[in-house]
Amino acid sequence: MSFDTVIRGGRWFDGTGAPSAIRNIGIRDGHVAAISAEPLDESGCGRVIDAAGKWVLPGLLDIHTHYDVEILVAPALSESVRHGVTTVLVGSCSLSTIHVDGPDAGDLFGRVEAIPRQYVVDTIDAHKTWSSCEDYIASLEKLPLGPNVTALIGHSDMRAATMGLDRATRSGERPTAAEQARMEQMLDEALQAGFVGMSSQQLLFDKMDGEVCRSRTLPSTYAKPRELRRLKAKLRRSGRILQAGPDLKNPLDVMSQLAQALGIFRRPLKTTLLAAADVKSNRLAVPTIIKTSRMLNKLGADFRWQHLPVPFEVYADGIDLVIFEEFGSGAEALHLRETVERDELMRDASYRRRFRKDYESKFGPRVWHRDFFDAEIVGCPDASVVGKSFGQVGIERGGVHPVDAFLDLVLEHGTALRWRTTISNDRPEVLKTLAAEPGIQMGFSDAGAHLRNMAFYNMGLRLLRHVRDAQQSGQEFISVEQAVHRLTGELADWYRVDAGHLRIGDRADVVVIDPAHLDDALEAYAEESFEPYGGMSRMVNRNDQAVAAVFISGQAVVLEGQPTSILGTQRTGSFLRADTRTPAPSVPAAQASASHTTAAT
Repeated sequence: MSFDTVIRGGRWFDGTGAPSAIRNIGIRDGHVAAISAEPLDESGCGRVIDAAGKWVLPGLLDIHTHYDVEILVAPALSESVRHGVTTVLVGSCSLSTIHVDGPDAGDLFGRVEAIPRQYVVDTIDAHKTWSSCEDYIASLEKLPLGPNVTALIGHSDMRAATMGLDRATRSGERPTAAEQARMEQMLDEALQAGFVGMSSQQLLFDKMDGEVCRSRTLPSTYAKPRELRRLKAKLRRSGRILQAGPDLKNPLDVMSQLAQALGIFRRPLKTTLLAAADVKSNRLAVPTIIKTSRMLNKLGADFRWQHLPVPFEVYADGIDLVIFEEFGSGAEALHLRETVERDELMRDASYRRRFRKDYESKFGPRVWHRDFFDAEIVGCPDASVVGKSFGQVGIERGGVHPVDAFLDLVLEHGTALRWRTTISNDRPEVLKTLAAEPGIQMGFSDAGAHLRNMAFYNMGLRLLRHVRDAQQSGQEFISVEQAVHRLTGELADWYRVDAGHLRIGDRADVVVIDPAHLDDALEAYAEESFEPYGGMSRMVNRNDQAVAAVFISGQAVVLEGQPTSILGTQRTGSFLRADTRTPAPSVPAAQASASHTTAAT
């Protein structure tokens, strides 16, 4: 029998960490049909990819996204796919769209994930046809999905839909017995439908949008121990996953999360926590993170920290950046939606004193290093400040405090003032340590969120570059095979979904990478307008020469770095249910016929 596609002569990685080898791969009916050291019969083959000098590996997994809204209006998810991602996980950080309506989804996603609230509301109102997890899966698979999708059910989603968003975000309120039972039923339905688990959130600087509940923390942060215990018990019994973000300012909450992962006289709770990072504000975090995961897993837990394996560089327009939510004066400014009100606040002398006090405080855990000398202005109508830090600007303006220099520039230029800083993961040697640590998994891209603030769609490629460069310099910290495993098979196996491997019989989700172009282009800044959100310009990655081809279910969705006509017009991805083999979507007859008459080399 002929093949639909042959990938000829590339270095093949199977996703298990086994040694790579030069192989020829034959794809038929959406699956890998042959892997051979000998040439394959290419007669009648619709497409032959010459992969000499290139790497052929399973499609990458992104296990922390907020594509829950974008997938409904742009199901190609092309920004991830064009960088080799063929499976995405939605429903992170307690947020999903299974049960809430448009306005509640807007309040939950808008401010926390920096997706303009009205686009969230409009998208959910226009596209939501489901009322259960099974309906949700069916609705997704009616869309021309680009990548495969798997999901967590969000605790805040369930709580808001059950109690009402207002009651769900009041500290004195508890779910009634009937409401508790309903949340448990929702979780049962999600697990039965094949969701990989539940996400919850206890982090207190994630704030809601909207009017009624504005600046309250997410609904899951109001849950008391009994509510959480009952939900987690269902995850324990099913062996499914809890993804959580502990309250870093509350050591008891962190210790509780860790103890529950271990179990202690009961089944361990399979847990992944946010996040393993080499934060500038606390250089002791990494040793603590590593020791914690090693200890828990040695004692019988199945525990992982999530980690972004690249420098965590963020951009901001004016004061619009989530890091300001972690202290009182920053959250006070972001609470105000109207520019006039914000400007009035930022002119107030007493407010500036509070901001300076928060900025200079050395107590308590924090994400942002709070150093305006470590914050570069990259765009401003006043060209004289571009390329300088706010601290430098303050010095040049006569010794003005960095906070006042920042607030003055925000008042002068508003969102036309664009700046950047690196919050964490700035030390390459520490990144090597984290990348090699078994208790840490590669993820936390936040793809689909913070559209003006960051772009980590190509984080997998950047890790591969780091590994290859270290190997070439004689300072290998993990092999390329191990790195591929960490980005593919390791994640698929842990989340128990049908992805991440490239062996005979596996679904043909394949990425062909040109290692010669794993270069500085991976770190370049780029923006592109996103029409479904009113044409807003969002940060993206552009390194097209690095990705020679991407196949999902055997269909070519990216060639020479560019999306093909199939991506976003024909369903290539599927919903991947936990513990379930997933067949490739059937190819329309017209497409199957065309594929045998068009060759790409």
